[in-house]
Amino acid sequence: MEARAIARHVRSSPRKMRIVVDLIRGKSAADALAILRMTKKRASHVAEMTLRSAIANLQAKADNPYLAPENVVVQSAYVDNGPMLKRIQPAPMGRAYRVRKRSHHLTIVVAMKD
Repeated sequence: MEARAIARHVRSSPRKMRIVVDLIRGKSAADALAILRMTKKRASHVAEMTLRSAIANLQAKADNPYLAPENVVVQSAYVDNGPMLKRIQPAPMGRAYRVRKRSHHLTIVVAMKD
């Protein structure tokens, strides 16, 4: 049995989130939560909230509110590009530079250990 959680339109670069997500892919949920708690990156907070949501979704799906995180594994975690806000930064001599404010969608899939 598996469950997933999706965090959409997160306002940070997908590249920054992929660094954090690569740390937890394939680990048990308890280890992944510990890793995310101790990581000093700002993106780790969003990843932790999404992982907790995926675990809660699995508990609701299994009708077992006491499902321990040690019995859950992060099956897959990936980051997709989200919409980009395009802004203009004034530049010298009347020019304008394009500023691209990136966002991403984070998907975490958890499953029960066999």
